[in-house]
Amino acid sequence: MVTKSPRAARRDDSASVPANTPWIERHFGVKRRGSSIGREVRGGLVTFFAMAYIIALNPLILGTAVDKNGLLISGAPKYLDAAMTQENGAAVAASIGMVAAATALIAGVLTILMGVVGRFPVGMATGLGLNALVAFALAPQMTWPQAMGLVVWEGIIIAILVLTGFRKAVFKAVPRTLRTAISVGIGLFIAFVGLINAGVVRKPAGAPPVELGIAGSLSSWPILVFIIGFFLLVALHVLKVKGAMLISILAATVLAVIIEAIGHLGIHIGPENPTGWALNVPSLSGFSLPDLGLLFKVDMVGGFLVDGKFSFPTFLALMVLVFSLLLADFFDTMGTVVAVGSEGDLLDKDGMPEQATEILLVDSLGAVAGGLGSVSSNTCYIESTAGVGEGARTGLASVVTGLAFLASVFLAPLVNIVPSEAAAPVLVFVGFLMIAQVVDVDWNDPEVGIPAFLTIILMPFSYSITVGIGIGFLAHVFIKVIRGHASKVHSLMYVVAGLFIIYFLQGPLLALIG
Repeated sequence: MVTKSPRAARRDDSASVPANTPWIERHFGVKRRGSSIGREVRGGLVTFFAMAYIIALNPLILGTAVDKNGLLISGAPKYLDAAMTQENGAAVAASIGMVAAATALIAGVLTILMGVVGRFPVGMATGLGLNALVAFALAPQMTWPQAMGLVVWEGIIIAILVLTGFRKAVFKAVPRTLRTAISVGIGLFIAFVGLINAGVVRKPAGAPPVELGIAGSLSSWPILVFIIGFFLLVALHVLKVKGAMLISILAATVLAVIIEAIGHLGIHIGPENPTGWALNVPSLSGFSLPDLGLLFKVDMVGGFLVDGKFSFPTFLALMVLVFSLLLADFFDTMGTVVAVGSEGDLLDKDGMPEQATEILLVDSLGAVAGGLGSVSSNTCYIESTAGVGEGARTGLASVVTGLAFLASVFLAPLVNIVPSEAAAPVLVFVGFLMIAQVVDVDWNDPEVGIPAFLTIILMPFSYSITVGIGIGFLAHVFIKVIRGHASKVHSLMYVVAGLFIIYFLQGPLLALIG
């Protein structure tokens, strides 16, 4: 690991630069931050390899979920009749490939923008947790273009809040423990999704809501691929191997391709072929050029309408969802930027990086671009600390990371051979990484612990990120009020709590209005 640059060197970033200084040095200040072009390139590539798993992972979340009409993000139906399972598998594979190509493209453009404008060594790509919120909270209530339209609105709102300085006010309104609980809850939710995608947890025909594997047994080759991939990832992480997540996905995929070539397991859909692959079959056939057909498939208005007419209850419910996206985006980004800056000694005395406004503005554009690209909100990645650990100190490293993402657009069709069993270990492992924050909650204080507990458990148990956030907020306000601490609750929290009450009662309210 490269020694962190001296704080004194960082404080000279604003010093005047001779006119004959090369543009790269004048713009990025590589030498002033105690780095070199070689270190920036190496750090940028390390960040890419640490983040590249999102090219395989995001498609397995967005590319396999369906909207209210039962359609994949590509527009094709996911579940067809039994006689068309092969066609259905092809539709899922095509959807996954489209999301992979768009994911790489948007991540590349935004990461380069972060490097040039934000001048900060952090990569951007579709946010884990944010994409789950889109796939499992927004899409089931509307069409995919409408869901992505809400993501664009979220980005526009964040950009306005950044420019007006209001973003910090919103950040301060939500208690730190609730922010922690939201991250932990999303981590458990993602882990649960990973276990389901791998077939390790299934919904049986009998009484229990879920069970282990096939009738309580881990008896299939695809599940074995998951197990091997997971323990490989654990081993690589413990040994501190860079790019452990990507290596795990690639190794498990190679194993899956070999197993399928020998055993011809086929795809598992519904109760048929329970020992088959959960989603796409890991086959080396059917490669094609990247399909960027998801770009600009956005409906900015339709999500707020019911049968073509404006519905106030629907509008309020969707505003709650947009706020949930905004909230998750806020805290994920600020925490990541501070963590990356701390690793590279790039923060000022107030704990903020230079050009913080530019960094936050580019991040807000990540939601806009993610919605326009149909890949969900893009945000800063904590994996960027790996690149900083390898020497990255400036935005030049982000440019390198972004160029690597753009190159990977042409490799995106390869994602079609990655079965969910090979990528699901990363989902489960990300859950482990996110749940580590649970120690920051004071569980001995019921005023803190109960809202955090409800937030954490209701996300996976209700299979809804929004429900967990909403119940946590309401519990926080309720306990504060009954303990006589109402004045300690930020006024914005009362507004949000009121919106969540309307959200949870939208069914009866709609029936009453109708």
